[in-house]
Amino acid sequence: MNQNEYKKILSLAIEREVEAYKFYSAVADKAKDKNLKSIFSKLAEEEQEHRRTLEAFLTKTPEKMHFSESKDYKIVDALLTPQLTGDLKPVEGIVIAIKNELEAMQMYTQLANASTDTAQKNIFLELASMERGHKSKLEDIYTNMAFPEAW
Repeated sequence: MNQNEYKKILSLAIEREVEAYKFYSAVADKAKDKNLKSIFSKLAEEEQEHRRTLEAFLTKTPEKMHFSESKDYKIVDALLTPQLTGDLKPVEGIVIAIKNELEAMQMYTQLANASTDTAQKNIFLELASMERGHKSKLEDIYTNMAFPEAW
């Protein structure tokens, strides 16, 4: 994979972060529960930070990006996810959000593995870790929504 292909992947990752931000913001705006509103507002803020981090990589010249060009991780193959909208049923939206967080976590892990620069690798590992945290939070919410205690 060459540097331009990595830039395309980063551009797609930025689009995903923007979509996630819009979705989480919409859910936060619609949420009546104070805790859910807070969780989704925080997730939206974190997605904005991810976008800014990725945009910083795009401003680098190809020689400043430290990726191995000999590996093909097929990252784009894993990024087929439906559009996020605020019009979904809450449980359906959370399922899509969990899937998106998983894909983002996997993508950042693969970018970290392809990085030849330690600082760059650590940034992608941190992004993967944050996405893992988002996924975990969303899974907790899903479990409580999909399987509420009946007694």
